[in-house]
Amino acid sequence: MIHGQYGQPYTFYTTTEEKRINKTVPSSQIRFLFKFTNGMDRNVVYAYGQNQLVNNRYTKVSMTPNTTENVFTGNIDFMPNGYWEYEVYEVSWQGSSVVLGTGTAPINETDVLSPAANTKGVVQGRVEIGKLYITEATGQEEVQYQEYVKPTQTNYIYVS
Repeated sequence: MIHGQYGQPYTFYTTTEEKRINKTVPSSQIRFLFKFTNGMDRNVVYAYGQNQLVNNRYTKVSMTPNTTENVFTGNIDFMPNGYWEYEVYEVSWQGSSVVLGTGTAPINETDVLSPAANTKGVVQGRVEIGKLYITEATGQEEVQYQEYVKPTQTNYIYVS
């Protein structure tokens, strides 16, 4: 399970390289599309991981909290907070340059860009699934409790 706090930059470590589907292109021509599904309202949001660092054992990507979501820039809003399911999809480009934008990168796992070209990404398949827990920012919780200080004097209860 991945854990994050709402409003803070998100860094995800996933094991994608060992499950890679398209091994004919270098890792520099692969991007990872994340699909997040909220556990309460089943809202679905997509985002490409940014600042991608591929290692032998793990891949590190980051996303930015923003109420204006953008699948290509990794801006994402995890509202309502709580449990989310995530799926990671491998997207590969045959051309040497990868451009995350409208018409060059799929916006979800079923998006097929046509006509086909080396400058357009192709979803290869799902490489990872898991759970994500987003906690509320301290002081901004939806349910807040107040703790009262224990009295210093004796409290008597009189029954009549």
